[in-house]
Amino acid sequence: MYGFTYPPFAAMVMGPLAFLSWPVAVAAWITGNVICLVLLLHWFLPENLSRNLKIGALALLALFLFEPVRDTFSYAQVNLFLLLLVVAGLRYPRWAGVGIGLAAAIKLTPAVFIGYLLLSRQYRAAAVAAGTAVGATAIAAILAPHLSRTFWTEALWDTNRVGHTYIVSNQSLRGVVDRLEASSPWWLLSVALVVVCWAWWVRKHGAADPAAALALTGLLSCLISPISWVHHLVWLLPAFFLLLDRSIGNPKRLGVLAALYVVMCSSLPWLWWDRPIGWDVFLGVNAYVWVTLALGGLLVTSSVRAGRLPEPAFDSLSP
Repeated sequence: MYGFTYPPFAAMVMGPLAFLSWPVAVAAWITGNVICLVLLLHWFLPENLSRNLKIGALALLALFLFEPVRDTFSYAQVNLFLLLLVVAGLRYPRWAGVGIGLAAAIKLTPAVFIGYLLLSRQYRAAAVAAGTAVGATAIAAILAPHLSRTFWTEALWDTNRVGHTYIVSNQSLRGVVDRLEASSPWWLLSVALVVVCWAWWVRKHGAADPAAALALTGLLSCLISPISWVHHLVWLLPAFFLLLDRSIGNPKRLGVLAALYVVMCSSLPWLWWDRPIGWDVFLGVNAYVWVTLALGGLLVTSSVRAGRLPEPAFDSLSP
């Protein structure tokens, strides 16, 4: 797994695919991702809509237009499976924390959801998540000690292996800063600002509005990661679904949300793939970062109005 950002436990999970022929493995992976999308739609859409086959089919087609989903299929990525694990772990209280722990053991980024559990005072779930992640990592270390040693002592710290951070496909705050050729302190400052705002909101409102806290944490994971390739941005989907649910009856907000979704389907940043650096392309080349920040602002304003919180839109996600 040296060529990737995944811990050795991920190799163990994916290992059975090696026993399949290439066409069968591809078909299995595509089928698995489609199942993930169907389950996410079933969980996120209101019950009266999720049981309507026509609406469900149209929603699934709309998801296939979403560039992060398209890239997930094109590059055989794992992020939809991780999103499913995180949501499942929060949807079923009996397994609270297990899904997050497994996701963090497969890929480090979902570990940020342990922070969400701590800030929203779900201490037992946070302990379960941390224990699950450590346990899975320990199993990998026992079964593959050399691979684990290489990853945790060398590969994890070798940032050059993942490519340049200024390229268009890196839609994180680090990508924004590097495309302006600014120094690292500006990236650290922007990350610190975003983390502080997220932590304050989750601490204050996360327990009362777990759906918004989940969605905000997904946005945070994309913003603060040194590299967030476009396919990582499937973590924006909970925010889109939640805001859609909370914007029904508000044409203006629905229009804004639709515009943001269209941008995410447009591949707009790729217009500058060969010249991504400089102020003259600042707005367009970072389009998906602006969408992520806009979704965060919409989530906060939809959740906190006149000093009160609405009922969580996704009751099934409440711990």
